[in-house]
Amino acid sequence: MKIACIGGGPGALYFSILMKKARPDARITVYERNRVDDTFGFGVVFSDATMGGFAAADRESYDAITERFVHWDDIDVHYQGEVLTSTGHGFAGMSRLALLDVLWRRAAELGVELVAGHEVTDLGRFADCDLIVAADGVNSMVRERHAEHFQPALDWRRNKFIWLGTDKPFDAFTFYFRENDCGLWRVHAYQYEPGHATFIVECTEDTWRRAGMDRATEDESVAYCERLFAEELAGHKLLKNRSIWRTFPTVRVANWHHGNVVLLGDAVHTAHFSIGSGTKLAMEDAIALVDAVTAHPGDVERALLAYETDRKPVVESLQRSAQVSLEWFENVERYYGRLEPLQFAFSLLTRSLRITHDNLRQRDPDFVARVDAWFAARALPDARRGNVAPPPMFTPFRLRDLTLDNRVVVSAMCQYMAEDGLVNDWHMVHIGARATGGAGLVMTEMTDVSAEGRISPGCAGLYTDAHAAAWRRIVDYVHTYSTAKIGVQLGHAGRKASTRLAWEGSDRPLEAGNWPIMAPSPIPWRDENQVPRQMDRADMDRVRDDFVTAANLAEAAGFDLIELHFAHGYLLSSFLSPLTNKRTDEYGGSLENRLRFPLEVFHAVRAVWPEAKPISVRISATDWAPGGFTPADAVAAARILKAAGVDIIDVSAGQVVADQKPVYGRLFQTPFAEAVRLEADIPTMAVGNISSYTDVNSIIAAGRADLCALARAHLYDPYWTRHAATEMGYEMDWPAPYSTLRTYKPRFV
Repeated sequence: MKIACIGGGPGALYFSILMKKARPDARITVYERNRVDDTFGFGVVFSDATMGGFAAADRESYDAITERFVHWDDIDVHYQGEVLTSTGHGFAGMSRLALLDVLWRRAAELGVELVAGHEVTDLGRFADCDLIVAADGVNSMVRERHAEHFQPALDWRRNKFIWLGTDKPFDAFTFYFRENDCGLWRVHAYQYEPGHATFIVECTEDTWRRAGMDRATEDESVAYCERLFAEELAGHKLLKNRSIWRTFPTVRVANWHHGNVVLLGDAVHTAHFSIGSGTKLAMEDAIALVDAVTAHPGDVERALLAYETDRKPVVESLQRSAQVSLEWFENVERYYGRLEPLQFAFSLLTRSLRITHDNLRQRDPDFVARVDAWFAARALPDARRGNVAPPPMFTPFRLRDLTLDNRVVVSAMCQYMAEDGLVNDWHMVHIGARATGGAGLVMTEMTDVSAEGRISPGCAGLYTDAHAAAWRRIVDYVHTYSTAKIGVQLGHAGRKASTRLAWEGSDRPLEAGNWPIMAPSPIPWRDENQVPRQMDRADMDRVRDDFVTAANLAEAAGFDLIELHFAHGYLLSSFLSPLTNKRTDEYGGSLENRLRFPLEVFHAVRAVWPEAKPISVRISATDWAPGGFTPADAVAAARILKAAGVDIIDVSAGQVVADQKPVYGRLFQTPFAEAVRLEADIPTMAVGNISSYTDVNSIIAAGRADLCALARAHLYDPYWTRHAATEMGYEMDWPAPYSTLRTYKPRFV
């Protein structure tokens, strides 16, 4: 088997080593454009878990690496005069040059042909090769020459950074944050060999320009950073190595291989340096590629397909975490000064969402105990110091005169089981079971304020006395047999009304019996749906009054909270989005104009809803579509809503237009809730793929949201909150009929 590797970085060298071990008869040549001793950067970082994988793959190179790396367990966060230390993280740092030397020597020892100082510009010369591995970096020639096949996408991020070194030793992975008259600067620093450390300085583009770094030479940039961090450097010098200011490119590629050519490492994907994953990813690519090739001898196409199928989801998952991490650092100004030191450090440590409250507790129980005690003292002002603090999710939360026992919310979930808007025994059991299950707040499904405002014939309503009486029965059950509070989500489906039950075809028009629908503009959901009539002033007055009637009925039913539905493409949401609101009057155009009618509804409802009871508003923080509502719009709208008297924002996303392109993933909507909470200074509720108690604790403790709403997790397990408490060793009071459960120990195998 003849193999050519384009690029001589760690990924290509490691592949050649492992491939030569697996197939000693393989003829492998590695082509590197630079000299062996000529490389950008200073050090690389591996976690202990990553190193374990390397040990299994090739013990000889692993042993050579461990002889030359430095190891540490601590992370130090320097913030506003304090140093917050967390231990138990397990990292190894190493000179990039030393790593290349180890891998180069090991490859040569195994018989790999190594060609340095040779730039490949044409793949035609490798026509006789069975496999071509393109590991030629972020600016991959191979990827760009064959872009029509690989379909790359590069996202150049907005922050600026400069990769420096220093002769200052570090005992921990260290983060510095320093503010001057130009802005806020952050440093990522770690030792990679005795007496030498990487020192990456990062800032926003505005800060970079104000400091004149856009005009600075390499020497001037180094001198500026030395002055800026003189106190932290304590007399030590900064070192340069082609240290120019850069922006980070996030590389994603639709297809990882074409014919017998396969991409590896930075050529196919990048992950931000804040989680130290570039070299790790490349070397783990090498392991996976060798496994695939050896599993399918003689069938390169099948092997490359297997490699891509197996490896791509793993990389995409890590890239999502890297994306959240880099966005945290892009937005440090959001946290700086708003979060107290301990919470700031916890937020930083859990920024990628891969390290959670529970995971961090296993690494450093003392640090997490401090976080929990700090958080409990603020949630429970009269809490006595010295007691074991409850997990963050089990601290109370207050809105006006409403106090919730804990931070868990049963999210609104349409059931499509009502008749003429009237809820029944299904809703009693559905809501009652989840209230008994321990959640602090239970939300009804979207409850429509008029018959024509229903999504489907099976949707719940609150527009007659009979509706209020049916809801009263459920509310009384919740208040009598649980400590939960119950909120009603009021909405009007707008252009998404008059459709089938979800399991009969979500958002599809009824086969018969459709009723007229309306919206801010005459734009149908899809071509098959009705064209809504454009609302006039009389329509607006009627809808506003319907919300007022529903609010009065909600009070008669005994609800503790109202949530107004401004999200998911329903009527009030359709006013907010520029994709669904094309009006040219005072209700269209600017964000303030688009928010005008939803605000009229809010003010009318607030006027009749008891002063002691809170009102929530649910928004879609993004339309996931070009030209639509954006996260920045969400923050701006939240500021306006706060000024109007809204108590909490329930931050969802999408479902506003049918051609949306959402970016899903674990906790994928939480960053929107965090941005609204911190930048608009208003409590928020996070929702969206939250399913574990440790995620809830992480979100709450880090200040990303004040409440966490879970939907499918509660459908699967109505007693989710109680079971979470049991797993954490936290004692909740069970209802008297279930009191024997206090001594019950569940078995899971």
